Amino acid sequence: MPVISTPQAFNQDDLYVDLEAIIGHRMFLKCEGFNFAGSIKLKAAAEMVEAAERDGRLNSDSILVESSSGNLGVALSMIAASKGYRFVCVTDARCNLPTRLLMEALGSQIHIITEPAPDGGLLAARINHVRALCASDDRYVWLNQYSNPHNHMAHYRTTAPAIARHFPDLDVLFVGAGTTGTLMGCARYFRDWHRPVHIVAIDSEGSVTFGDTPGRRMIPGLGTSVRPPLLDDSYVDEVIHVNEADTIRTCHQLARRGFVFGGSTGTVVSGASQWLARHSGRRQQPTAVAIAPDLGERYLETIYQTNWVQDLYGDDVLDPQAVAAHSPATRAPVA
Repeated sequence: MPVISTPQAFNQDDLYVDLEAIIGHRMFLKCEGFNFAGSIKLKAAAEMVEAAERDGRLNSDSILVESSSGNLGVALSMIAASKGYRFVCVTDARCNLPTRLLMEALGSQIHIITEPAPDGGLLAARINHVRALCASDDRYVWLNQYSNPHNHMAHYRTTAPAIARHFPDLDVLFVGAGTTGTLMGCARYFRDWHRPVHIVAIDSEGSVTFGDTPGRRMIPGLGTSVRPPLLDDSYVDEVIHVNEADTIRTCHQLARRGFVFGGSTGTVVSGASQWLARHSGRRQQPTAVAIAPDLGERYLETIYQTNWVQDLYGDDVLDPQAVAAHSPATRAPVA
C-alpha cells in the first residue's frame, strides 16, 4: 500500500472509463480527479512550484499568487499548505462556492474579481490584479500558468506517457483547452512519438483561444477570454467548440450512469462524441482517448443544480427525456 507524507505525492494516473455503452462509440476516458487536489491541475502546480524553488524564486517569506478559475487554485492551496507558503488565489464569481471554501480551508486567501476588463474580460481583470499585487510587494511570486513552460512540461513528462503506455495503438486524443498546458504537453509528446496521433482540441463556445468571437461562458475550466501564450496551433490537428447546454446535458447523461464529472469533462466528452459520430463510417474504429480533468462534486451547486441550470440556459436543457435520450454522438458536429 502507498504511504505518503505530503498530499502531492499521491496521484492515480492509470484509471480509464470505457464510455462505449454510454456514448455509442468506442472511447476511453482518462480520469485525472483521483488525488488530494481533485484534478489534473495538481501536476502543473507541483511542477511549477518545484521549478520556482529550484530557480531560487521562492523562499520562506514568499507569497504565491495565481489567477485561477478553481482547480489550479485548489492544487496550489494544497501544495502551499504542505510546504508552508502563503497563497493568494485571484478568481472571479464563476468559481464554484465549494472550490472557494476548499481553498480557504487550506489556508489560502481569495480575491474575487467582479468587474471585467474592457479588453479581455474577467480573465484580463484577474491578471491585471495579480500584476498589481506583484508590483505592490516583491514578496509576491506569480507562477503564471498561462505562459509558464512547466505547465505543459508536466503533461509531457506524465500525462502523455501514461496514455502511450496503455494505448500504444492510439489514433486520436481529445484534450480540453484552458490554459492549453495539458493540450500542449500531450500534443508535443505525441508529435515526438513513434507514430502519428490525431490531436483534437475541445473548447467552449464563446472562448477566444482559437480565434472565435468572445461570448458568455458560465462554466469554469475550459475556454479563455485572452489567447493563452502557451498555445501553438501547429500542434493541433482539429478544434471542436461545444455549447454549454451540451456540456450540461452530457454531464447529466454520464451521471445517470453513475459517473459524476465536472463541466470540463462534459465539454470534452460532448466534443469527442461529435467527432466520433462524424467519423463513424470508417471500416475500423479508431482507438480514441479523452482526458477528464476533474470530478463533479464541486459542481453540485451549478451544473447539477436544476434552478441554476434553468435560470441560465432555459427550462428545456434538463428535460428528463432530453437528458435520457441525449447522445452527443447523434448530434450535428460543430463547424
